Amino acid sequence: MKVFFAVTFGILVLLSVAAWKIKPKSDTGGKIPLVWVSDDNPTRREQIALFNRLHPGYQLRLDPGNTGMEKVIVQSLAGVGPDLFDCYDAYSLAAYVRSGVAWDITDQLAKAGIDVRRDVWPAVLPLITRDGRVYGYPTNAAVNAIWINQDLFDRAGMPYPTGSWTWQDFLPIAKRLTLRDERGRIKQFGLFCDWYNWPQFVMQWGGRIYTPDGTRCVLDSPQAVEGIQFLHDLMYKYHVMPSPVEEATIATQGGWGSGTISFFAGGKGAMALGGRWWLCSMRSYERLRLGVVECPYGRIRVFRGYGRATLINGNSPRRHEALEFLRYEAGKDYNALINHQADALSPAIRYCYTPEFLHDAEYPQEDFNAVWRDVMKYSEPEDISPFVNGQAAARILNKQLDLVKSDQKPVAAALRDAARQVNEEIGKTLDRDPSLRARYRKLSGKGRPE
Repeated sequence: MKVFFAVTFGILVLLSVAAWKIKPKSDTGGKIPLVWVSDDNPTRREQIALFNRLHPGYQLRLDPGNTGMEKVIVQSLAGVGPDLFDCYDAYSLAAYVRSGVAWDITDQLAKAGIDVRRDVWPAVLPLITRDGRVYGYPTNAAVNAIWINQDLFDRAGMPYPTGSWTWQDFLPIAKRLTLRDERGRIKQFGLFCDWYNWPQFVMQWGGRIYTPDGTRCVLDSPQAVEGIQFLHDLMYKYHVMPSPVEEATIATQGGWGSGTISFFAGGKGAMALGGRWWLCSMRSYERLRLGVVECPYGRIRVFRGYGRATLINGNSPRRHEALEFLRYEAGKDYNALINHQADALSPAIRYCYTPEFLHDAEYPQEDFNAVWRDVMKYSEPEDISPFVNGQAAARILNKQLDLVKSDQKPVAAALRDAARQVNEEIGKTLDRDPSLRARYRKLSGKGRPE
């Protein structure tokens, strides 16, 4: 098996080098070229254009074709990787650091007067910090709240919810806003919520995915089961949120596209759980009257925080020049642009406390920005474990949670199997990595999860 992976890695390196060799050279006109591997979100173009205007000696360009952790690591180790690349979660950061690809910029940021622990939202610190060292800067920060279609509330003669509320407060409102046609089929749902938000329900009922030290998966705890059961009940018991079958039916009824954002924006739901970044799409719906309220909570008023970060390739010959882009991300111009674009929230907290953030003159109808800022205060990052490959764990968790989503497996049984399989995966990781095994034993006093 080791030989197979070694050969595969070697082939990938050769292919990467070959692709780099035959790639047409760009004419930078004497400017310092920088390549940023990120998604091709239209907002990215203006972010790049602003950097190039503010830094006329540089030419930053986007490479959306090489996203993905494996591609970045292989190409960077082969010496043909990007100068800058995105990191979406703590799992990926761990892989970038352990492979030697992520450049430790702790000292460089300190010299530039940038203190990430002081300046950025705590929920995104796990994307850039590991073992006390700093490896990047956040590109944005996000948390989910409840979007409200004000027209549908007005039509039902219902006041808009405000302030802090629980899921029990939410249920009667969602039930009243779930409407059926003459055949009894639901034509308007009270809530749209992407299933990948399940970790927030675990958090809100006092559960965890892993123990605080990451040595064991505890997703089978009673608290986690209760949280996921409530999410399941929103579909199958209370019928205020569409099941997978009902979502497929909506998609075939014509005109609204697919996906939670388009379903909600198309008037098929009165409320939706989502982030401020939804505005990047919903601003194109001219007649959509929107409101925002804090997400309901279960036992604990906590919300899942997430975001995106930029790291520097430690093997790049232009890594010192690439620092200029991270300084740009920490500055006023970039943060103001992120807030104006509604690409979630600016990573630097202080730029969310400006008159321009609260009231953007170009979007005067968006009078709800204070909600996003306030909810961020209660956001926490998702649990991770340094003792398991994040992608392997995600495959296990997603497989079991998808069975719950489709109502093919009871919640307790699925989470029990998920926890067992993830703990088995932790054991396999420890068998392969002596350094992790020593760290694990020091924390737990054991050789592997029980």
